[in-house]
Amino acid sequence: MTEKFSFTLHATDGKARTGVISTPRGEIRTPAFMPVGTAGTVKAMMPESVAATGADILLGNTYHLMLRPTAERIDRLGGLHRFMNWPKPILTDSGGFQVMSLSGLRKLTEEGVTFASHVDGSKHFLSPERSMEIQRLLGSDIVMAFDECPALPADETRVAESMRLSMRWAKRSRDAFGDRPGHALFGIMQGGVTPELRAESAEKLTEIGFDGYAVGGLAVGEGQEAMFGVLDYAPGFLPEDRPRYLMGVGKPDDIVGAVERGIDMMDCVLPSRSGRTGQAWTRRGQVNIKNARHMDDPRPLDEHCTCPACRNYSRAYLHHVFRAGEMISGMLLTWHNLQYYQELMQGLRDAIAAGRLSAFVAEFHALRAEGDIEPL
Repeated sequence: MTEKFSFTLHATDGKARTGVISTPRGEIRTPAFMPVGTAGTVKAMMPESVAATGADILLGNTYHLMLRPTAERIDRLGGLHRFMNWPKPILTDSGGFQVMSLSGLRKLTEEGVTFASHVDGSKHFLSPERSMEIQRLLGSDIVMAFDECPALPADETRVAESMRLSMRWAKRSRDAFGDRPGHALFGIMQGGVTPELRAESAEKLTEIGFDGYAVGGLAVGEGQEAMFGVLDYAPGFLPEDRPRYLMGVGKPDDIVGAVERGIDMMDCVLPSRSGRTGQAWTRRGQVNIKNARHMDDPRPLDEHCTCPACRNYSRAYLHHVFRAGEMISGMLLTWHNLQYYQELMQGLRDAIAAGRLSAFVAEFHALRAEGDIEPL
């Protein structure tokens, strides 16, 4: 097992890449999808079940964990890996996005952000230095620099000011992170949908020097067309020998499009959140299990899927337990969704390695266009 953090590219197909991120806690096959374990758990899943879907790494949320149960408590209890029983790698976000999107009253200054907790209204302060301290206490393998993420659409002047503040914070994050062998720090590119601002951000981050780079400030309301427009050029501004992480994405077609454009890592709450609301993602698109058409259907969600929901239960049963408000509904549908996402990533990795990504993507879209199987 490696004692260092490293990234090795194994193959490319167009702009798409496949490789391996090596960490002391295990390897991460790329392109990688990271399930979100917001508060130390992937909702409705046991950690070993998440691993069984094929996940190599989870994401934890600095903002949520610093408020409850606190990073200091997690540190005293042996770190986040032990606390949540996940021995594989963990990436933690910086807390910046949640501060902007979840907290009520907040005050932004050059020094950092003072904000009120969405849990109990208590006052807190988050800065690049404090974010690095929290992520060190959590023991995360991949640490994200602290940044500000304005919602889009936004005035270009506001986006530029925000990006330059984030770059100053990136330097402070780098300085505060220090030398931590086996742990990695990723910088976050900002700049909205303006190529010149994205290029300026990437140049400043590369000067500072990070172990990986994220494309931030997307999937925040701009729509898929605008997001893909940025991804057509933005990853190319970043060093080829470092992982590229698209934050907060997304739906299966978002993921496929991002991988085509050179992205190596993604995360999203969608598979688990959808599972809890009766939505299943399949090769043929989205299935709403609460619909009456499934009430008497003895067939599985997806006959080609080997997850417990598809292997052991009918659509009729899944419809029933959702309608009855039974916990097993969210458990089974979340497992299915997470496994579908991981199988999609494996398919993308195999297609890139074989030089047949274009054919894989065409098959992906064609099957989704057919829609769900016909009702009985």
